Amino acid sequence: MLFNSYTFIFVFLPVVCLGFYAIGYWRYYRLALAWLVGASLYFYGWWNPIYLGLMIFSVIFNYLTGWGLVKVEQKKIRRGLVMLGVATNLSLLGYFKYTTYFVETLNALRGSTYHIEHIILPLAISFFTFQQIAYLIDAYKGKMQETNFLQYFLFVTFFPQLIAGPIVHHQDMLPQFAKPHAFRFNHDHIARGWTIFIIGLFKKVVLADGIAGYANIVFDAAENQAQITFFEGWVGALSYTFQL
Repeated sequence: MLFNSYTFIFVFLPVVCLGFYAIGYWRYYRLALAWLVGASLYFYGWWNPIYLGLMIFSVIFNYLTGWGLVKVEQKKIRRGLVMLGVATNLSLLGYFKYTTYFVETLNALRGSTYHIEHIILPLAISFFTFQQIAYLIDAYKGKMQETNFLQYFLFVTFFPQLIAGPIVHHQDMLPQFAKPHAFRFNHDHIARGWTIFIIGLFKKVVLADGIAGYANIVFDAAENQAQITFFEGWVGALSYTFQL
């Protein structure tokens, strides 16, 4: 589900916001957090629900590892826990991102014909992996206290920053989930939020998508092995830069 799609702007986002503030109005704060978690999982699963299990496993594993780092005092055990946590996260990321590349490289070097089914990269795996690694490192260094599981789940899966970042720090987000006024409808907050959203939407739809055509022409020509002039190359490179 794209942020600039009609489905997101006119259906998903209004329903999520109205539900959140309606639940928060009756001071069911944990239920309101659960509502956002459910909405975030639905948002993530919209593209390919098969990888929901992977993300849920990642969240549960890292939460339990972080809990252990907070509770355990023995240095050797804590060191082993953080090494296990980081290694598991990087192993999952490496499998999905680099397995096909390593097999193809091995075939090229050895002249072998090993075959592996094409592995589809799970959406946002880099973002939620490194975000949780940073969380584990902070837990190991003693920079955090025990975290509520529901708040941690939302910290990792929160849909506005899940698929496009940025990677956020737990100290910036987790305290907000514990503030009662965050669950109350506030006209000033809504006005600021919509203003920021509209500015971002304009940058995406008008500026980025508008200039994408200039970059696509050059990159498509290069892919088809067409001759590209010095000027065209720079136009394509700069257009792609401004598009991002």
